[in-house]
Amino acid sequence: MNRSEIAIEIIARIAGRPAESIDPEMELVADLDMDSARSLELLVELEDRFGIEIDDGNAADLHTVGDVLTTIAALDQPPA
Repeated sequence: MNRSEIAIEIIARIAGRPAESIDPEMELVADLDMDSARSLELLVELEDRFGIEIDDGNAADLHTVGDVLTTIAALDQPPA
């Protein structure tokens, strides 16, 4: 399972949805009903699972599932 698939599994579990129903264009709040508590749970789980740190600026920019996947991919890359 790759990082994107793992992230989608985490998002699906927190949102209470099947992973197969999660699409990158889905909005975390409007489509998946992520409130602030669930959003915080998502951030903590992603950070713990992938050994990354999502700062407040990046966290504020996470509006869709695709945003989450892009952020995880970017933070996984070693600095140039």
